[in-house]
Amino acid sequence: MNAPEQLETETRTTPSVLADAWVTAPYPVVVADGAGRVAATNEAARLLLPTAVDGTALGEVAPRWLAEEHARLAAEHARSAAVDTRPDGDGARPGLPTRTRGEPDAVRGEIGERSFEARPARLGDGHWAWWLAEDTHRCGAKDDLRAERRRTALLADASRQLSASLNVERCMEVTAATAAGNLCDAATVIAPGRGSVHHVTCTGPAGEVTHSTLDIDLSEVPGLSEAMQGFPPVPSRWIDPATLPDWAVPAHLTGAVSSVAITPLPGHGVPAGVLMLLRSTERSAFSEAEEAFARAFAARAGAAVSAARLYAEQSAISRTLMRDLLPPDLRPMNGVEFAGGYLAAGAGELVGGDFYDVHPGQTPEDETLAVLGDVCGKGLEAAALTGKIRNTVQALRPMGHDHQKLLALLNESLLRAEHARFVTLALASVARRGNSVDLRVTSAGHPPPLIARADGSVDEAETRGTLIGALPQVTSSTAHVRLKPGEVCLLFSDGIIEAKGGPLGTEVFGEERLSSALSECFGMVAEAVVEHVQMLAAQWVGRGAHDDMAVVAIAAPRHQHLSAVDGHTRGRYTG
Repeated sequence: MNAPEQLETETRTTPSVLADAWVTAPYPVVVADGAGRVAATNEAARLLLPTAVDGTALGEVAPRWLAEEHARLAAEHARSAAVDTRPDGDGARPGLPTRTRGEPDAVRGEIGERSFEARPARLGDGHWAWWLAEDTHRCGAKDDLRAERRRTALLADASRQLSASLNVERCMEVTAATAAGNLCDAATVIAPGRGSVHHVTCTGPAGEVTHSTLDIDLSEVPGLSEAMQGFPPVPSRWIDPATLPDWAVPAHLTGAVSSVAITPLPGHGVPAGVLMLLRSTERSAFSEAEEAFARAFAARAGAAVSAARLYAEQSAISRTLMRDLLPPDLRPMNGVEFAGGYLAAGAGELVGGDFYDVHPGQTPEDETLAVLGDVCGKGLEAAALTGKIRNTVQALRPMGHDHQKLLALLNESLLRAEHARFVTLALASVARRGNSVDLRVTSAGHPPPLIARADGSVDEAETRGTLIGALPQVTSSTAHVRLKPGEVCLLFSDGIIEAKGGPLGTEVFGEERLSSALSECFGMVAEAVVEHVQMLAAQWVGRGAHDDMAVVAIAAPRHQHLSAVDGHTRGRYTG
């Protein structure tokens, strides 16, 4: 027998002979012919596919994915064989895989609950050997990795959304919506309450979020009361959905809850609330891994809600304290116009070291005491001392008829304090006398007030004095000023005249420019005077830095003052 005839005989050898090369392989191997019939199997394959005996159809004894891939490869090989013109002696050797151009890729699928990778190897006479390698653990690891990446991305996105707001309700909305969209079918966030009254945020059927305040009994749901106190959550399998009270189940899930998970929202020192997750009967119950992920999500949500709640509390405290530090809104008193304006040195700051107040007398005939001061320093530290000084001056208001005594008592109070700051003050006791306004003005280390006269001139009040809180004794002088109708007295802090600006940004505004601006203010109402001075000073400074700037205008009305009709509302001026 010559070589070609021998090769042809070997190529058509029975499958049992072909199997000799791989019969002892540790992996399951199934050999099938071009018609899709099982030709041979090794022992490992018979354990995996016990019905795969010789001659049976591959599609009846092997998984569908393997049979379909075998049929595709066999058909493709048959088409290519019809046009193949191999040189003599280049045929396939029986029993051994034949490498072809473009070796087929492996395919993957499941056999029972196990995952396999099947790699084909073409044998002689149209037979294919399928080597099956189990990769259940590898696929599981990949699935776990993909799931972990999804969870990490979800946590990162949730953290980004939660950190974008310091509003408590907004953080609770994001928590409920994110949980409902990724962990469950409905989520409820329960905030710590007062007694049995709690703020509850839950998701609706279309993902919308609703807020409500409910009077609820936390003990009705197993583990809910403990979670509100920050204890670890109970396993979801311990909670019977059928026992949930009506308030705990959204209307769109009534009678359709299959699993409930409850986890605390850890806060800064105290719990920030509780997150309740509900799944419908269409989904599986919570697994231990999912409950662990819910706790990780709740930790981020709790931190955000707690930070927002802390910010809200601090903001409320700041607003309450700020109301006592902010300059008051001034209005006409006893026939005299008062107006004030303030601009803090720091951008975005509302208070600082400058301040002003107007204290009316007990009767319309009593003098009204106007105070404008400048505490050494800037910002909140100076504002804190400002508040103390304002309260002290108010307590000393009965001494307002004696400026020197008031200043001495204030000086003694500051010297006894622990701080080492001082303050400058300008006092003005104001009384209406017919059509004129009489003032007694005293400066204590402060720029003397300026008076805009009817003829366009500007006078400086003849008053001088020492700082308050710096020396054991205070010396000061009081000037008596009379304002005719239309004339204005201006109290101002040195932040006005020392404001640097101009073309080069280094020149101070100065008393001369302030006097020039005030010379144009005769006949103006007090509010207009303040706005005029502040506008010119702000234009001079531009975007440059400046000290606190405070202004108080006291004006004698040009027109007769009429009381309000009802005797209570503000009056008006007429010609």
